[in-house]
Amino acid sequence: MQLSNGVVLRTLTADDAAALADSYRDNRDHLAPWDPSRSETFFTEAGQSNEVGKLLADQDTGRAFPLVLSDRSRIVGRVNLVGIVRGAFESANLGYWVDARYAGRGLMTAAVGAAADLARDELGLHRIQAGTLVHNVASQSVLKRCGFTEFGLAPDYL
Repeated sequence: MQLSNGVVLRTLTADDAAALADSYRDNRDHLAPWDPSRSETFFTEAGQSNEVGKLLADQDTGRAFPLVLSDRSRIVGRVNLVGIVRGAFESANLGYWVDARYAGRGLMTAAVGAAADLARDELGLHRIQAGTLVHNVASQSVLKRCGFTEFGLAPDYL
């Protein structure tokens, strides 16, 4: 799906490991305030190959739907629907990030909106939940623009 000026939202593939490693290295400082601590291996092609393999295995079993934002051969963001639960709940957790050089262009709002539509229309999900850190105002703004409802704080979550 075309998002803007050559940036496309598409499903993650095994061939994305090298481009993901490059993007994570390039955005290491940008993502550090929001991401968990990462091992050095995470930032390598081998580390990303392992991460991609796990996500694709979860996709094969219906527990995840991983997407990437790509600008030609470069990965410039991710949107993941993970922890998919079937049955009465029909839900998923949403995670996302965008390359620092692409931030502030509305790309993530478009990508999250498209992922929400996909979750509802193609995956048949009834609920998508997302969490942000309290000081991540940009991420909270994306969720608000995409129609998410704020439920409040979870001070004992972690």
